[in-house]
Amino acid sequence: MRITDMNWMQVRDYLERDNRAVLPLGSTEQHAYLSLGTDSILAERVAAEAAEPLGVLVFPVVAYGITPLFSEYPGTISLEPETHLRVVREILDGLAKVGFRRILIVNGHGGNRRAQAMVAEWAVGHPDLQVRFHDWWNAPRTWARVKAIDPLASHASWTESFPWTRVAGVSIPETSKPLIDFARLASLGPKEVRAQLGDGSGGGRYQRTDEEVLAVWAVAVEETRALLTGAWP
Repeated sequence: MRITDMNWMQVRDYLERDNRAVLPLGSTEQHAYLSLGTDSILAERVAAEAAEPLGVLVFPVVAYGITPLFSEYPGTISLEPETHLRVVREILDGLAKVGFRRILIVNGHGGNRRAQAMVAEWAVGHPDLQVRFHDWWNAPRTWARVKAIDPLASHASWTESFPWTRVAGVSIPETSKPLIDFARLASLGPKEVRAQLGDGSGGGRYQRTDEEVLAVWAVAVEETRALLTGAWP
């Protein structure tokens, strides 16, 4: 259940029977031919589809993340790490204050991973709460499914090209691109990154069949749902 479809009285009633919540983290950054909101769209959607059969509340995605390398691409918005960490921390404070006790963070952007350490530290100070941090796209089962289809995958490649991340009227190349060395790319400034990366794809095929990408999606939803239904630490 998306909290945007509820009022406060319904949330109050929910908390009388359940204390789970899902917080998606995304970003607004270039994804080559795909939507600038790809990370946010996918994090929020996988969270919602995983939680819906369980009746677990899903909060709106945090749509801005840490993505300085792509800041030379128009439309990319990057937060300072301290800003992002503070936003996530204060959201957790708010969730704890009203009574949520089991929180699953579904992260859709690699640059946000530094929040994981902060979340672990925050949880130490809240021993009556349990928090899980889940990178949905490279979780073990999901990533294994990706590799079984095509191990050549990267940023803005076929693994992120879903019907709901494609831009209307935009043709996606049927070709493949050599994989970019992201370790080297991380040592460059934003202008050099754009010069090296070109259209923004990190390499691999730009798209595969919907049957293949939806097979990955099905595993991702199941793997995310398992974190909500399994035993909490």
